Order: sequence, then structure tokens, then C-alpha cells
Amino acid sequence: MIITLKRTAPETAVENIVHSFEARNLTVHRSYGENYIVLGLVGDTTQLDDRSILANEWVENVQRVAAPYKLANRMFHPEDTIIDVNGIRIGGHEKIVLMAGPCSIEGLEPTLEIARAVKAAGADMLRGGAYKPRTSPYAFQGLGTEGIMDMVKAREETGLPIVTELMDAAQLDEFEQNVDVVQIGARNMQNYTLLKAVGRLHKPVLLKRGMSATIEEWIMSAEYIMASGNPNVIMCERGIRTFEKYTRNTLDPAVIPIIKQRTHLPIIIDPSHATGDWKLIEPVALAAIAAGCDGLIIEVHQHPESAWSDGAQSLKPDRFASLITKARAVAEAVGREI
Repeated sequence: MIITLKRTAPETAVENIVHSFEARNLTVHRSYGENYIVLGLVGDTTQLDDRSILANEWVENVQRVAAPYKLANRMFHPEDTIIDVNGIRIGGHEKIVLMAGPCSIEGLEPTLEIARAVKAAGADMLRGGAYKPRTSPYAFQGLGTEGIMDMVKAREETGLPIVTELMDAAQLDEFEQNVDVVQIGARNMQNYTLLKAVGRLHKPVLLKRGMSATIEEWIMSAEYIMASGNPNVIMCERGIRTFEKYTRNTLDPAVIPIIKQRTHLPIIIDPSHATGDWKLIEPVALAAIAAGCDGLIIEVHQHPESAWSDGAQSLKPDRFASLITKARAVAEAVGREI
């Protein structure tokens, strides 16, 4: 249920209204907008009478929410959520954020080399996999802690915040101490125990859509994180599995306005995993910007032909730089900046 209060309501009146709901074992989430104060009620609201609530002079409107997600719902939180990562703001009408780097961290020197290259091209953050979920148990599984520390050293030199995937709750302390944005990969989107665990972190979470997940299931996974105490969720679309074989996954850019209409969370696009083909990354990335995304996460490697994983969907630094030049023009056309 959503209760809209008049913006002129005194704080004492707001507190009294909130306490009256909390006394009924309901959780109340407040959002202060320019014209209204919005109270989002979570719990058994069937006990509440709409007319009795409307009788309060400071109540403007009462609305029951049919969607199963509450905290992520734009009706609960009309203003765009803007997530700050070391001074880089993601969401709303802020600059479009670019995250770039290798699929897998391959050692300190290659990591420093690619970090310098993507920063020179215009990237805002360094992405890279230290813990790798692979389909085959015999494939390279990542450097683990060594890879995390390689990224930390790259951050120390370049200033780029680091984005990397968390696979197990046993890694929480390591990520809390060293990582700037915690990524939950597609395979773990519905690992609810892990989602609740990252909900207790004090770090932004980049939540990738599951390989066969509906949009509602994806939003509900964000709800798990938020309900556990972490409101800083970044949605990341990387395409879903379909019958199509010309691309690695199928990406529908309509997901961008849908997420923006139904939630207040920022959304970024992963054209590397969506296409699986470096030749398709640029057009898909530009289309995503035109559709209103808040950022891109792109795999970039100095030598894709010898990459330890996913070389076929990695751009070389010069192509990444060229993409950014074109992206700036598209962003300007839709009223954004890069």
C-alpha cells in the first residue's frame, strides 16, 4: 500500500501516521519528493481501511499495489535512485557510466595495462572477473583473491573503482573490504540466500538478469537485496536465452524503459554477453544508450585472441575508444552525457 501525504505535513504529523502503521506490525518506508511525502507500507495491509486513512487531513491519496515488489516499485519511490560509487553517480539524469575491462583477471601486469587503456579511452570503472562461474568444471575458474588484489592495485594507480562478481557468501568480507561494486551474476540471480547476504553489505550491488528470468522475477531478486537492508541496487541486462543462435543471448532494449517505468533503480546494459560477438557490441551499445540506459559494462582486452575467457566478445582498446566517441553523440541526442 502507498500513502501519499501532502508535502506541507508537519514532521510531527508524519511521525504520528508512521507510528500508527508500525503499531499494526507494518514496515513503513518513507520517500520525500518535491511535492509529496510517500509512505510505502509492507506487510499485511488487508487490516487497513482506506477511508479511515483518507480521513486524516494530511493524507492526499491511498493506493493498493498489485505488483509483488514493493521497495523497488516506482510507486513507493517516485524519484530516481542515484547510486554513488566513489563520487561516480549512476542513475537519474546523471552521466552514462562506462564499466570496462577483461572477462577474467589474468595477472597484475595485464590488469594494470588494460586499466590504463580503458581509462585513457574514457571508462569510469574497471570490470573484471576474479571468481569465475563456468559451465565446465574444467574451465578456468579465476584467480580468486589474487585477482581481487590485482584489481585493487589497478585502482590505486588509475583511480578506477572496481566491479567484480561475488559467487559465495564466504567471500563477503573480502568484497566488503576491497570491492566498490559487487556483481551478482546471471547464474546467481535467484540464489536467495546469497541475495539476502549481499543485502547486508554496505556496497552497491550490480544485479544481472538470469538467463531465463522474466522481468518480474529479476525485479523480485532486487527486492530481496533491498528488503535485507541494501537499497543500492543497479539492474544489469545481459540478454536472455532463446531459440536464436546468431547471438549468445537475446537482448530486448524495451527492457530499459520497462525497468524505468516500474522501478526507480538504475539500469545498465551488457552488450558483450548479450551478443557474444565483438562485431555486434557497438551497435547494441549505441541502441541501449538511445533507449535510455544509465550505463554500459563492456569486456575489453588487449589481446582477445589469447584471452583466458570470452575473447570473442571482447573489444580491443582502440575499438572501445571509437565506440565511446560515437556513444557521446548518441547520448547528446537523447539529452544525456558520457
